[in-house]
Amino acid sequence: MMRMLACLAKGLGIRATARVFEVDPNTVLSAVKGGEFSEDGAMRRLSRSPHWVWTAMDPETKLLLVIDVGTRTLAMAQRLLHQVAQCFAPHCVPLFLSDGFKDYLAAILGHFGFWVQPDRRQATGPSPKPRWMPLPGLLYARVIKTTRRRRLVRVTHRVVLGTLEAVEHVLAACGWQINTAFVERLNLDIRQRVAAVGRRVTTLCKGEGGLQHQLVVFHAYPNFVLPHASLRQPLLVPEPTHGTGSAKQWRPCTPAMAAGRTDHARTLREVMLFRVPPSPQPQAR
Repeated sequence: MMRMLACLAKGLGIRATARVFEVDPNTVLSAVKGGEFSEDGAMRRLSRSPHWVWTAMDPETKLLLVIDVGTRTLAMAQRLLHQVAQCFAPHCVPLFLSDGFKDYLAAILGHFGFWVQPDRRQATGPSPKPRWMPLPGLLYARVIKTTRRRRLVRVTHRVVLGTLEAVEHVLAACGWQINTAFVERLNLDIRQRVAAVGRRVTTLCKGEGGLQHQLVVFHAYPNFVLPHASLRQPLLVPEPTHGTGSAKQWRPCTPAMAAGRTDHARTLREVMLFRVPPSPQPQAR
């Protein structure tokens, strides 16, 4: 089972994994093994997934914060931001960069705003109604791409919350500009490693549930298992290698290590066998 999961994490589809291990494709499907789908029903799911994959990442540590599946609606944008907000420390006000999807603004304001009571302008009359305002220091910019005949013709930047100077000041600390290059590279990784969203492929994950299962494997694999080349850490003392090669001067680092969530690059077996502590339950009164 671990070897099958490793193949799925590396981008092989369920059918390709079945050919590698010379088993039936339905053997690879955990849902079929659990009896959720019949064999004929699973084989009818051979199609590219029509669902939208939502992602959010930290570009500094390359940590994939949230990955979800759903239609491109306001409700899904709010669901994504709700999960993102739970990853932040208390009183953290981040900088958001996204594409031109308009519903992101309402979702961001819904999770990073507060009520403000405006001052009275007149001595008499009703009091002004409270207003929902963004948190001080909240920054949000969009990267709007215009295509024509499937070709990119123009890229424009729009600062929605905050000022352009404030956004550029935050990005300048890392040597960046307003862009979505990191999440676009993440989307390429998803297409390469999750066969259910690959282009012009067939897979056994047409349904949202099957796609969600493959994305769970992908969520854990690059975060905890796969070292990122841009995050490697210099060793204090070079380590000799076997043979006549040069000494090892760098330590591989995963996004979870860069974010302080683990102290070493874990194996897929460690991740899959890790026992997650139960979430705290509300106390009965």
